[in-house]
Amino acid sequence: MPRRRKPPFPGLLAFDAVLRHGGCTEAGKALHLTQSAVSHRVAGLERHYGARLLERLTPGLRPTLAGKRLA
Repeated sequence: MPRRRKPPFPGLLAFDAVLRHGGCTEAGKALHLTQSAVSHRVAGLERHYGARLLERLTPGLRPTLAGKRLA
């Protein structure tokens, strides 16, 4: 059985912050990162799992079913 790679920890932190703060800009402020850096980290986590974790809305973000399971 092949070993699964561990999820990228910075992506998990960014994902958690986005859920807690309701968006990448606010999460970035909390993590002392730019909005772009938070978005890139979450995108890396989505690539790792092969699923969208966040639904982009106007305004804000909401977790998808996969995102809720990860949370």
